Amino acid sequence: MERIYFNNCLTSKPAPEVIEITTEYMKNNYYFPEDFNTMGTKAFFKLEKAKKTIADSMAANSKEIHFTSGGTAANNLAIKGYLTANSKKGTHIICSVIDYPDILTNAAFFENSGFDVTYLQADNEGFIDLDQLKNSIREDTILFMTTFGNHTVGTIQPLKEIRKILDRSEHKIVMHVDACEAYARIPINVNELGIDFMSISAHKIHGPQGIGALYQRKGIVLGQVQHGVNRMDNLQTGGLNIASIAGFAKAVELAFNNLEENIAKIRKLSDYLLNKIESTIPDTLLNGPRGDKRVPHNINISFDYIEGEAIMMMMDISGVSISTGSACASKGLKPNYVLMALGRNHEQSHSSMKFTLSRYNTIEEIDYTVEKLAEVVKELRSRSPLSN
Repeated sequence: MERIYFNNCLTSKPAPEVIEITTEYMKNNYYFPEDFNTMGTKAFFKLEKAKKTIADSMAANSKEIHFTSGGTAANNLAIKGYLTANSKKGTHIICSVIDYPDILTNAAFFENSGFDVTYLQADNEGFIDLDQLKNSIREDTILFMTTFGNHTVGTIQPLKEIRKILDRSEHKIVMHVDACEAYARIPINVNELGIDFMSISAHKIHGPQGIGALYQRKGIVLGQVQHGVNRMDNLQTGGLNIASIAGFAKAVELAFNNLEENIAKIRKLSDYLLNKIESTIPDTLLNGPRGDKRVPHNINISFDYIEGEAIMMMMDISGVSISTGSACASKGLKPNYVLMALGRNHEQSHSSMKFTLSRYNTIEEIDYTVEKLAEVVKELRSRSPLSN
């Protein structure tokens, strides 16, 4: 059997159609999108078409889309750009203790630069405290940041409720959303949800690595974060990776042409995986909510008495790629900050495993994975002093 891949939170396998169009662009459509020459003009219109494909997927206008080198670049462009351009309106920021590192490190940067940051707590399923949010809003609050689909436990934050709370303020509070784990996994309409900025990434949805995008609502000003030659985008100066943008647009097209079908398939696979693990392996704990309150591709489970790193390495030997629940947090032995915020103890955090699925996974792969996982867990527990 070929390697089984359940690590789609980190990166995903590029779709064959994405590889084909990206390669084609690199070979024959590498021209810079500029005016006054035939090939440059064609490249420009193809770039605009790609931008519209991505804008349409979230009910945005193509003029509100900025291509970036990935989700992290988009997050930095939005957060740093907005705060530097609008600090005269206020210097108070709100985020949560379970947000993605891009958000938390930016919050810490601005906190050290004189801004005031309120960090919201979360409940044991990973939902932020909305009462605390209500009580945290001040006259100088200008930015709320959140991770739409939590990167560790998959919790989907209730953006409509959050927007209503923010709108009770007598002044505008901008909402920035990191949607890299939610985009193309749940429907997102930026207007219905009241999103002002949103970051997305191609390599999470079977697109190329090294390309992403920022949605910027019309009328909201961003300061210049990156300086250089203004060729195609006033915010993202310099050249653009046209081949990767074409691949990104193709990945979006593939995902959104059958969005409901893709979501249903992935949800069915993850439900099957969870049920099979819970019915096969004793002493397990699901981290995060059940059902449609979590993004469909994410299953995070703690296996009592053993270390997640050991599970990961032994499963890798068996040809299965999964990650510890502390992925994106640290390569060290620190407990995962999200799981600790949810009330898990050090042992539960260290024993957590994250399975993130895609539409390319199969029931047969899950059956094999759980069979090997049960063997690995049994062996590791037989050696663990905690299980005796």
